[in-house]
Amino acid sequence: MPWYIAGLIGLVIGGVACFFLGIRYRQGVEQKTLGEAEERAREIENAAHKRGEEKAREIRLEANEEIQKKRSEHEKEVKDRRAELQRQENRLQQKEDNIDRKLENLERREEALNQKHAAIDKENEEIKAIKRSQTEMLERISGFTADQAKDYLIAQVESEVTHETALKIKEVESRMKEECETRAREIVAQAIQRCAADQVAEMTVSVVPLPNDEMKGRIIGREGRNIRTIETLTGVDLIIDDTPEAITVSCFEPVRREIARLALEKLISDGRIHPTHIEEMVEKARREVEATIKSEGERATFECGVRNLHPELVKMLGRLHYRTSYGQNVLQHSIEVSHIAGMMAVELGLDAQVARRAGLLHDLGKSVDHEMEGTHVSLGVEFARKYREKEEIIHAIEAHHNDVEPRTIIACLVQAADAISAARPGARRENLENYIKRLEQLETITGTYPGVDKAYAIQAGREVRVMVKPEQVSEDQMVIMARDLAKKIEEEMEYPGQIKVHVLRETKVVEYAK
Repeated sequence: MPWYIAGLIGLVIGGVACFFLGIRYRQGVEQKTLGEAEERAREIENAAHKRGEEKAREIRLEANEEIQKKRSEHEKEVKDRRAELQRQENRLQQKEDNIDRKLENLERREEALNQKHAAIDKENEEIKAIKRSQTEMLERISGFTADQAKDYLIAQVESEVTHETALKIKEVESRMKEECETRAREIVAQAIQRCAADQVAEMTVSVVPLPNDEMKGRIIGREGRNIRTIETLTGVDLIIDDTPEAITVSCFEPVRREIARLALEKLISDGRIHPTHIEEMVEKARREVEATIKSEGERATFECGVRNLHPELVKMLGRLHYRTSYGQNVLQHSIEVSHIAGMMAVELGLDAQVARRAGLLHDLGKSVDHEMEGTHVSLGVEFARKYREKEEIIHAIEAHHNDVEPRTIIACLVQAADAISAARPGARRENLENYIKRLEQLETITGTYPGVDKAYAIQAGREVRVMVKPEQVSEDQMVIMARDLAKKIEEEMEYPGQIKVHVLRETKVVEYAK
């Protein structure tokens, strides 16, 4: 064996020996360390056991104290509950005693009622016996049996009822006749309110045609003396502008304007235009206008059937022929008021002559209100009193615009007729726009009411038809709605006469056949 192999084997054997020796050494060290650790663990365990016993003693003491405390609280609560139960038991006992007493009282009352019922039954039997005996006695006295007496009484009652029925029917017929007459008068009054009449619209200016424009210079005259003479004599303004072959006469007083117009026409027709001739033509035109005024006044009195009117009042009426109010001829308006007031007076059984006279004279003051101070009402009253008109006529003139409270039916008729004539559509230019606004306001007031579908104003605003939604408004509610709408219209609108409110409810069912 070579030496190096023997050396290698020796090294391996030495290494293995060293390895086992190292293992033995580590085991010894580990055993020693394990013994020390066990000793330390036993010491820690003993210390922990001691502390655990002390903690356990403390916990047992605290638990005992808590148990003692809870026991005391529980005993107190049990005591309180027992006391409360005792009180409730006492109250229940009292209630039971009260109920027992009430039951005893009820039993006594029931016994008393039974006794009363028995007595009543006994009395009823006695009453029936007495009634039978009385019936038998009555039958013997009257000679009628019960059935015969019943038939006799029925016959007597039928006779009396028939008489009472006849009287009642007569009473109802009389009342219905009066109501029908009243309703007929209302219908006639409404028909009068809807009457139509021609109106003459005039302006505050008059246009005089010229044969040529050279005539303007002749009318003006040298240094304007002719035109100044005309304006001075007539009290009007002559407007000569670029308008071809025309002169405008302007004046708020219609009679003076008419005199100037006639005088100019005569001067142009004659051809001689100078101050002296102008005076003659103006005077001639004034006489013609006065004659026209008189004839128009007489025509109005004749047309209205008014007699014995003072000549000055006739002239004042004639002056209304040249007077307009919002485009409505005042004389024609007065004639119309006279006719309407007279017709309503006839229907109401009043003096139609007085009504027509008051209606004709109601706007008398408008003939002089351009020349005198005061309203046309005060001026009319003044002249009517001056020329000895009756007091009821004067009162009707004074009250037709509510300057005073109407005290007579004639005054109310004149007031209504005046409103009817003035408020008709187209009667007055200004009121035409107000009329349209009134219709719109009427439809707005009724159309915005809850439950209303559509609203239409008809009959010139005298009637409104309201279509309601059937799912929102019942038939009973329609009656209330009609009254509410009428009241709302009265509160929010001003109108002549009356407005009829129709509330219509229509239910439709639609189905298709396929």
